[in-house]
Amino acid sequence: MKKAINEKISELNEKVEWFYGEDFKLEDAGEKYKEATKLAKEIEKDLESLKNEIKIIEEDFSKE
Repeated sequence: MKKAINEKISELNEKVEWFYGEDFKLEDAGEKYKEATKLAKEIEKDLESLKNEIKIIEEDFSKE
């Protein structure tokens, strides 16, 4: 099941908070950073897709 954008943003926030938390370990930072970067790119792609959908809807309404 595909996660909603707000769920992905919440997950990304949790990943970023890890860097400031007590569980932070330098040995794990590289992998955590890669995970956060991948998730951020997914969010960006989802938002771009949503933006395109909104433009299409706006164009349909402007034709009426």
